[in-house]
Amino acid sequence: MATNEAQGAVERLAADLRELAQRMTGTAADPGESPNATAQSSDQLVVVGTGIRIVGQLTIEAAACICQAERLHFSVADATGEKVIRALNGKAEPLMPLYVDGKPRSETYENMVETIMGSVRAGYRTVAVFYGHPGVFAFPSHEAIRRARREGFGARMLPAVSAEDCLFADLGVDPADSGCQSLEATDFLLRMRSIDTSQQLILWQIGVLGEWTYRGMSYELSALPMLVRKLLEHYPPEHQAIVYEAAATPGAEPRTERTSIGRLGEVPLTPISTLYVPPLREPRFDLAYAAWLPLPRG
Repeated sequence: MATNEAQGAVERLAADLRELAQRMTGTAADPGESPNATAQSSDQLVVVGTGIRIVGQLTIEAAACICQAERLHFSVADATGEKVIRALNGKAEPLMPLYVDGKPRSETYENMVETIMGSVRAGYRTVAVFYGHPGVFAFPSHEAIRRARREGFGARMLPAVSAEDCLFADLGVDPADSGCQSLEATDFLLRMRSIDTSQQLILWQIGVLGEWTYRGMSYELSALPMLVRKLLEHYPPEHQAIVYEAAATPGAEPRTERTSIGRLGEVPLTPISTLYVPPLREPRFDLAYAAWLPLPRG
């Protein structure tokens, strides 16, 4: 019974999105059959995102593109997202099977790009759907657009809700308050970054640190002590931080587990874990430039 109710909810959501999409575009929501129909569109490839929670965060513009696609390729990791996408367009083809345990991610990404480009080159109005924001931590989306434009096809990306957007909302922090550095954790570990401890620091993908291949079950975290060691070059061990994971389903609570830099290794991590580090100190004023600006009193 619960399964039937859930499926019914997905179908109602898809029907509402189709109706809204049709009203917004003034066209039929169902895709055409002929690849020659792409001549009517300047964009033969559109890349869209589902948001972190497809229910409530999928935009009407993105839904319209999904509905009208002649070829639709999607990469989402949750069952609800897949059901909604398939309900919007029965021609939807998943990209997730391209992931194979132990296979380098770079090979998987290349396979995704060529799968998408195969539809574009065949003359179909193609839409590629990615989880979250399609331009954030999503190499295949950017590369597919670059390759399509290089080959003379119209291509564009639509914005969507990212995990960073959810973090700012869930933690109640504003990147403008003190500034914000946002880095991928492995990149932070490998490169000589200048960390400004007067700013907020966000480290993404701390749960897949140093991993270059896909793993379907769990990831090995032997590199985590090195991350802690590098953070301790900038922060005292007692400095507080938050392990964050955005809520993927409506009504669910985000994960906001408080810890300290020195005890980060004691916190369970998953592939979607993010580390938020608040500022350690106040920024200093550049008095030479401040003298030229009319600063507020006090």
